[in-house]
Amino acid sequence: MPARIHSRPHPATPGGVDIRLRWWALALPALAFVALLLLILNPSDAHAAGGDPTIAHLFERAQRLLAR
Repeated sequence: MPARIHSRPHPATPGGVDIRLRWWALALPALAFVALLLLILNPSDAHAAGGDPTIAHLFERAQRLLAR
């Protein structure tokens, strides 16, 4: 005797897929981006900022433009 297959009377997700992000899923990447941006704009705070001086001058000019 074959087993009966029970089907659901309605679909499991009636309006499509409902995905909700948690607050930290957006806050943590934004916080990391801001922290890295601040390190780039103020290279004197970074300990490994002894590289190419033209890049430092470029970021200083960008910081001055943003400060206006």
